[in-house]
This record gives sequence, structure tokens and C-alpha cells, in this order.
Amino acid sequence: QVRLVESGGGLVHPGGSLRLSCEASGEISTINFMSWYRQAPGKESELVATLTSGGVANYGDSVKGRFSISRDNAKNTVYLQMDSLRPEDTALYTCAIKGYNDNGNFGSRGQGTQVTVAS
Repeated sequence: QVRLVESGGGLVHPGGSLRLSCEASGEISTINFMSWYRQAPGKESELVATLTSGGVANYGDSVKGRFSISRDNAKNTVYLQMDSLRPEDTALYTCAIKGYNDNGNFGSRGQGTQVTVAS
């Protein structure tokens, strides 16, 4: 089993910054694909950012230029740096990974960390 734990959420003023972390643990040989999603109350889940094992990052239109996804391979951790935060960024942020271990391909998703942007 692969477990993901997100952290770093909280309350921040508009224009502020937060850095989310997502640490993976368990049986992991390789992480091939990492992503961050968010879901605000009453809204559908939105793909925020993705990162391949080759280092190619993609972002949702609403966060381009403000958010940055990165990883620390040694720590099996993926980060989401969020700058210039807006009230509309308020949501539950979850991370998801796809990879490979001795049992074959796996996919896992965390429980999320709440981000609230408000004055």
C-alpha cells in the first residue's frame, strides 16, 4: 500500500503564499506522475497541476503563473508552491500519484489539506 499525507494548508490573506507538501510512504519503487487537485464546496474537482517523472509540469489555466509544482525524489514528496493567492483559490487540495512497486502499477490519492484565502 502507498499512503499519501498532505500538509501545509491553512488560512492566508489574499496575495499571500502557501507551500503544500505531499509525502508518499509505503512500497514505492518509482513515482511516474504526480498531481494536485482541488475542490471547493459545491464545485467539481479541478486539476491544478501535474508533474511527470521527466520534469514536465502543466497547470490549470486559473493558476498559471502563480502556482508551481515540484518534487523531492529522495523524500518521495511533491510540493505545490502557491503565490498571489486569491479568495477563489479556497478549496480542499489533494495530491495523487501514479507509480510502480513490486506489486505492479499503483495509484494513490491523499485525504487533502484545506486552504482558505480570506481577509
